[in-house]
Amino acid sequence: MTSQRARSAPKSAPVSVGAAPVPHTLHGRIREELRERIVSGSWQRHHRVPSESELMKQYGVSRITVRQALSDLESERLIFKVAGKGSFVAQNKPFQELGRLQGFAEAMGPMGHETFNRVLELKTIPADAHVAEQLELSVGAPVTAIRRVRYLDREPVSLDLTWVPAALGERLAREDLSTHDIFLILENQCRTPLGHADLAIGAGLADASLAKLLKIEVGAPVLQIERITCTRAGKPIDYERLYCRSDNFQYRLRLQRQPDVSVGR
Repeated sequence: MTSQRARSAPKSAPVSVGAAPVPHTLHGRIREELRERIVSGSWQRHHRVPSESELMKQYGVSRITVRQALSDLESERLIFKVAGKGSFVAQNKPFQELGRLQGFAEAMGPMGHETFNRVLELKTIPADAHVAEQLELSVGAPVTAIRRVRYLDREPVSLDLTWVPAALGERLAREDLSTHDIFLILENQCRTPLGHADLAIGAGLADASLAKLLKIEVGAPVLQIERITCTRAGKPIDYERLYCRSDNFQYRLRLQRQPDVSVGR
């Protein structure tokens, strides 16, 4: 970011995207190892999952343990069963690349997914110290706060909290935020070209309010993302906190290794 003004880090500690707690049970270990093969793409759609007998032999566990692991994966819609033929990999989880600055619908539409937003709240409020710092505004300056639940293929995937300067918020309030990305509105209607975004990623557990909105269990793991999006000139204009389900959606990021110029000197 071109500005040298320091911004506070997210309250949650940074973690790897998609990281999951280490399972403490046998069926949990089997479930996580099978899940990894599915979400990583090692097992493609309609790949036949090893049979119960094969998994029992591989892991040295009972049939009930294997069935519990497979049942968990079926509940997450990662696999499906065909009577008399076994279990097969379902369609891989929808995902969004974090390496590209895109709106949610902008990223999901070309993949054939249906998206929409349920706008819970849109109001102008005084910026608290944290929001003011992220947007490089004075404490108490007017900002527009937007609270939305994002849906993918008619299932909730995230709660998005957004703050923008009030002047832009007034323009956004006149748009259909249920079907349009804020990024595209900023660029097309507000004539504000975007440049880059800074992200911080962490993990947390859903409280009762978040669990109800996302249709998950209280205490279920959620991915937490803080994103500050800037104009091409480097001015922060969009600050977001995203709370994402981990069972039906994922973010992906490709990292390139840079050559170490000091090697061989």
